[in-house]
Amino acid sequence: MKLLRLTLVLGVFATLLSRSMAQEADTDVAEEVESAAEESVETLASLEGSETFEFQAEVNRLMDIIINSLYKNKEIFLREVISNASDALDKIRFLAVSDENALAAGEELKIEISADREAKTLTIRDTGVGMTKADLIANLGTVAKSGTTNFAEALSGEGDISLIGQFGVGFYSVYLVADRVRVRSKHNDDDQHIWESTADSNFYVVADPEGSSLGRGTEITLFLKEDALEFTGEKRLEELIKRYSEFITFPIYLQKEKTVTVDVEDDDEDEELLDDEDEDDDEETDEEADEDAEDDEEEDAPAPKTETITTFEWERINSNQAIWARSPDDITDEEYKNFYKSISNDYDETLAWTHFKAEGEVEFRSILYIPTSAPPGMYDNYYANDAALRLYVRKVLISDDFEELLPKYLNFIKGVVDSDDLPLNVSRETLQQHKILKVMRKKLVRKVLEMLRKLAQKGVSKDTEEDEDEEEDAQDLDAVSDYEKFWETFGKNIKLGIVEDNANRNKLLKLLRFKTSKSDGEWRSVEDYVEDMKEWQEDIYYISGESIEAVEKSPFLERLREKDLEVIYFVDPLDEYAVQHVTDFEGRKLQSVSKEGLQFGDEDEAMNKAREKAYKELYEPLTGYLKETLKGKVSKVTVSNRVTASPVVIVTSQYGNSANMERIMKAQAFGDNRLGYMKAQKTLEINPRHPMIAELNGLAESAPTDQHTIDLVNLLYDTALVTSGFQLEEIEDYSGRMYRTLRKTLGIESDALLDEIDIPEPEEASEPVDEDEEDLDEVGEEL
Repeated sequence: MKLLRLTLVLGVFATLLSRSMAQEADTDVAEEVESAAEESVETLASLEGSETFEFQAEVNRLMDIIINSLYKNKEIFLREVISNASDALDKIRFLAVSDENALAAGEELKIEISADREAKTLTIRDTGVGMTKADLIANLGTVAKSGTTNFAEALSGEGDISLIGQFGVGFYSVYLVADRVRVRSKHNDDDQHIWESTADSNFYVVADPEGSSLGRGTEITLFLKEDALEFTGEKRLEELIKRYSEFITFPIYLQKEKTVTVDVEDDDEDEELLDDEDEDDDEETDEEADEDAEDDEEEDAPAPKTETITTFEWERINSNQAIWARSPDDITDEEYKNFYKSISNDYDETLAWTHFKAEGEVEFRSILYIPTSAPPGMYDNYYANDAALRLYVRKVLISDDFEELLPKYLNFIKGVVDSDDLPLNVSRETLQQHKILKVMRKKLVRKVLEMLRKLAQKGVSKDTEEDEDEEEDAQDLDAVSDYEKFWETFGKNIKLGIVEDNANRNKLLKLLRFKTSKSDGEWRSVEDYVEDMKEWQEDIYYISGESIEAVEKSPFLERLREKDLEVIYFVDPLDEYAVQHVTDFEGRKLQSVSKEGLQFGDEDEAMNKAREKAYKELYEPLTGYLKETLKGKVSKVTVSNRVTASPVVIVTSQYGNSANMERIMKAQAFGDNRLGYMKAQKTLEINPRHPMIAELNGLAESAPTDQHTIDLVNLLYDTALVTSGFQLEEIEDYSGRMYRTLRKTLGIESDALLDEIDIPEPEEASEPVDEDEEDLDEVGEEL
């Protein structure tokens, strides 16, 4: 029992003592932080052994360049500092391969970031290679001095250490947010030193009076400006780390403030326990009684007291891995899908992806994805939309809206591009050599189109493609259904590519899908069409219109249906623009069935010419009469070889706008009136075998000036306009002709109105009799 009480007393005493010591320690830490925050450069300069140096570049000019030219936003500073820390960690890891003592001061390679809102400071620490005093002077005292360059030169190319640049202009981006910067650094070959500057013409270096507190590595403390205090916020820092440094190889920890509830000892209970120790230990000698008393004491004890305290914990932020740096053979489909969701914030599955490494003039790795759905408003502001590719340099985000990597028509592609040796200017925000960009762009476009080709193929299985400079992995594709999904979502992009991308137009043509007169509502490729062409067929026939329903009723299809020829339907407004940039497909001409020049390869050419000559002579009166009567509306009148049931159609010149294109241009809110020269030159084609045409041929000779004949000719033209896809322009004239023709048909000689109908005078109405009164009268009579 004595031993038990003694143990309890000692425990309470230890608790009180530790709390007291913790409070004193917290006070010391607070005083140290406060002292550090108040310390000035002059104080550092006054320390024994402190040395003053002048920057080798005019810093005021440098700051002006950084603020006004190099960086678009000041948040970039954190990316630069983390990149420098990652480089330092890469260096020490590389050195540790050949020097077993390189990691003696600590084997954990990490980056830690903490902020102090009260002191207005932000601290970034790494356990990397660190810097000697000479390194601090050389690397931080000279603008654009690249420690990494010197390091790589010293190693004489003995390995790929994958480094960006230790300290150059990127380091000086910290002055966008800080008016004073302190750097502590410890290298294995030197003591720990402090570098400090306020970005004036001088900086100071001194041996750290705290000794080797870092063990190894570098700690940068930024004394933030008043307008940069947002960078002390945990959420803001976490957002920036995830945005720019999510895939850094080494773990990045952010210090976060946590509030927890802990149990505390009651002071009164502590005093009672000490008083009980002075009492006679012989009052209770029975062991069972002691146990019973203790049990009762536990049951009657009040609930423990608690208090809320604030603690600080390190939380890892960059948990995602840069899977693009791994071999495709080592990555599962599930990993690819999860990675897509992490970079796209898209909850839908991806349709397809390609993972490859490009070598040659420029080396880079990339994973490209085709999403299932299009982003909202993708076509509303097509040329202003940014690309969805992320550009990395050694796993550090440079831009997530870089426009030069893919053409606009492929801006739906999502993914990452990471280069180990991408030439950059000093800001890492604008690429220096556009030639390199063109090479990257060309390879990326080729890989996207290859991925789409595989998606469009039937029975594609997983394979690894290797050529002279690339290796690739693609997943199993449900080719038919997946490509149909793609086409219905992104088909317009491929058509825009036909218009914009001359170099890849032939590849894009193979990706086009259309519905045809024989497809029964299914999608068909141009290759499918060519494969099923008649042996004698030379051209690829197409018709354009407002809708499938409209083109299926078109008189232009009459002769082609008779010959069992397939016709491609162009019913998307973009089809009209795309076909203007395509003259043929694999040597076969694209021929509009609504334009001049329609020929069929199965007919006897000599017989056709003889028949055409005969019809031309037969209908010479009508063709001449029509051309004169419709002067200004049609450029010529000919005998048709394309209609079988309709009396007439209107076709356009080979290189003029089609009827559908005219409709599209008129519908545009900002249509250019200057494009009137592209307005279709109309040709009226008559069906020589139609009885209506034969009758009009006679009227053209017997009654050419009769108003009824003129009206019939114009009505024929108006009807042909509508059935051929054009819009009526002279509605009032059309309605007048129609009414005159109806009057003639009905045998009405005049439009004079009939007399008003006579309405008889209404008779004077008698007063209505109340039914209730009638009932009362009847009852009275009965009584």
